[in-house]
Amino acid sequence: MKLEWLFLTIAPCDAAEPWQLGFQDAATPMMQGIIDLHHDIFFFLILILVFVSRILVRALWHFHYQKNPIPQRIVHGTTIEILRTIFPSIIPMFIAIPSFSLLYSMDEVVVDPAMTIKAIGHQWYRTYEYSDYNSSDEQSLTFDSYMIPEDDLELGQSCLLEVDNRVVVPAKTHLRIIVTPADVPHSWDVPSLGVKCDAVPGRLNQISISVQREGVYYGQCSEICGTNHAFTPIVVEAIPSKDYGSRVSNQLIPQTGEA
Repeated sequence: MKLEWLFLTIAPCDAAEPWQLGFQDAATPMMQGIIDLHHDIFFFLILILVFVSRILVRALWHFHYQKNPIPQRIVHGTTIEILRTIFPSIIPMFIAIPSFSLLYSMDEVVVDPAMTIKAIGHQWYRTYEYSDYNSSDEQSLTFDSYMIPEDDLELGQSCLLEVDNRVVVPAKTHLRIIVTPADVPHSWDVPSLGVKCDAVPGRLNQISISVQREGVYYGQCSEICGTNHAFTPIVVEAIPSKDYGSRVSNQLIPQTGEA
């Protein structure tokens, strides 16, 4: 309670919390890399803050008009010029090396993914297609995912985040997500998975993820795709691989006919 009053609530979960500070728990290697890079950059920012603050306080203390009424008139200093040129150039190098590796890993496309899911954005819902389970064009495994209205929420469900049909994926499996819109620009954004892929009309964007633990992960569309752009949630449920086949057969396939 004291931390909440100080607005320092840390969210050890897979959904946003009021006054949240920090990232959600990482569920993929990409999100863990983003958190590690943030911590590395923050470490250098603290060093720079301490160093600059010390110089500023030392200058104010030693060059006060009462302590030093006749200041020295130094117009050039070779040593300080070299140091303040070399050190600021070294710090971005330490930041760039891990950031480049993270960017390349995020852009890496899995050559042979275990599963492919197509996410189609609509105003104001989403359609998901499990391409690997399509037997024909007439019997494709496709379902719509709508936000549950506030009046229909059950105890424990999150407002503006829960949907009627979740995206069920196997844990610890390489997945390929193909993102595209059906009308206006959308996005597929799930913070715990470390992904934010824009859905541009007329294009197919592709991302690769590997969920490392079971759980339910919440996201939202981050594009201005209509008056209700904040009400197009994304819910990804990762379950054990051994239970995935029966879960898809019992839950998703019957919903196909209703969609």
